[in-house]
Amino acid sequence: MRILFLHNNFPGQYRRLAEHLGRRDGFELLAGTLASNKQPTPVRRVLYKPHREPSETTHPAARGMEGAVLMAQACYQSMSRAKHAGFSPDVICAHSGWGPAMFLKELWPEAKLISYLEWYYHTDRADTVFLPGAPQSEDGRVRTHMKNMPILADMAIMDRGLSPTAWQASQFPDLFRDRITVLHDGVDTDFFAPDPAASVELDGRRLGAGDEIVTYVARGMEPYRGFPQFMQAASRLMAERPNLHVVVVGGDRVAYGRKRKDGRSYKQAALEDLPFDRDRLHFTGLVPYGTFRSLMRISSLHIYLTVPFVLSWSMLEAMACGALLLASDTEPVLEVVEDGVNGLLTDFFDVDALVEKARQALDDPEGHRPLREAARQTILDRYSHHLLLPKQQKLIEDVANGSV
Repeated sequence: MRILFLHNNFPGQYRRLAEHLGRRDGFELLAGTLASNKQPTPVRRVLYKPHREPSETTHPAARGMEGAVLMAQACYQSMSRAKHAGFSPDVICAHSGWGPAMFLKELWPEAKLISYLEWYYHTDRADTVFLPGAPQSEDGRVRTHMKNMPILADMAIMDRGLSPTAWQASQFPDLFRDRITVLHDGVDTDFFAPDPAASVELDGRRLGAGDEIVTYVARGMEPYRGFPQFMQAASRLMAERPNLHVVVVGGDRVAYGRKRKDGRSYKQAALEDLPFDRDRLHFTGLVPYGTFRSLMRISSLHIYLTVPFVLSWSMLEAMACGALLLASDTEPVLEVVEDGVNGLLTDFFDVDALVEKARQALDDPEGHRPLREAARQTILDRYSHHLLLPKQQKLIEDVANGSV
C-alpha cells in the first residue's frame, strides 16, 4: 500500500505512525512538506513552497483561505512531478486546515483521503469566549469564522476524518460528526517512562529526583496555556519554599491567542512585575525530547493549564513519565484526568487555589505517589502507542478498501 503523508512540518502528528508503518512490509511511504522544514525523517520527502504570500489587498478575513490555496497550488505542482515519476498513493493522510491536500483529488481521483482534524473554530464557545476581555468585534468574528474555510474544503472531499480526542472532535459540525474517528496519535510509553535516577543540568546546577522542582511546559508563554497564572503561583511558592526550583520549557512567544497590548512579552511582564529568585527560576527554551523526558521524570509537580482548546501532547507524556500532574479543570483535561485519582485539578483562573493545591502536593510527595502511578497507568491503558498504532494502521487499511 502506498501512503502519502502531508504536513507542513512533517512528521508532526504522524511521527509515530510513519515509524510504525516504515517497519512493516507492504507499505511505501512518501511525505509532502514545506521546503523550509528541516526536521529529520527517514521517509522520502517531496518539498513544496508557495510562490508568494497572501496579498495585502486581499480581504483580511480571506487571507487565510488565500494562503491555503497558495499552499495547495504549490503542493499540487510538486506532487504532479511525483506522479509523473510513477508514484500514486492509495491513501493520503493530510493535516487539515493549511491547504496542501485541497487539490490532490484532482491529481489522484481514486486515492482515499484521511484528514487529520485538529480544531474547528467558533465565535461563541470554547477558547474564543473563555478568557476575560472585550468581546470580539464584528470583523474579529468574521475572521474567526473564515479560519474554517480551508478545513471545510478538506472535509468536503475527505473519505474519513481523524481527531485525536473526543473533545476536539466535538467542535466539528454535526453534519460531519459521523465521518470522524476519534483516535489519538499515541504516546511512546517505552520512551516516556519513569526513571528515579534521572537528572538534568540547568544553569550550572545538577537537579534530580531528590530536589523540589515544579515544571511547566508549553510551546509559547501565553494566556491560552495559563502562563500568567502559573507565574503568579510560582512567585508565591518560591517565596515560601527556599529550596524550590521552577523550570519553564517553551518559547518566549505567543503561539495561540493575542499578544499583550503594552508590547511586552508575557515572560517579560512576569519577570518585571513579580518577585523571583532568579537563581532558582530556569527558562530552558525549547528542548530535545530527551531533556523534556528527564525533566518530567524528576518533576515534583507538573503544572498544566489550558483554555478549552487542543490538548497538548506534553501533558500525556508527563503522565507517562509518572509525573504528579496539577492541571486546569477544563474540557480537554477532563477527558483524561480525574481529580484525586490520576492527577489534581484546579480552576484555571484561581491562583489562590492553584497555590494551595501545589503546596499540598509538594508537602506530601509520598501521599501523592498513587496519583503518579495511576497517571502512567492511564496512558498505558488508553494512549500507549502499542495500543493505538495498530488501530491507526487498521483505519488506513479500512479506508483504503472502503469498509469505513
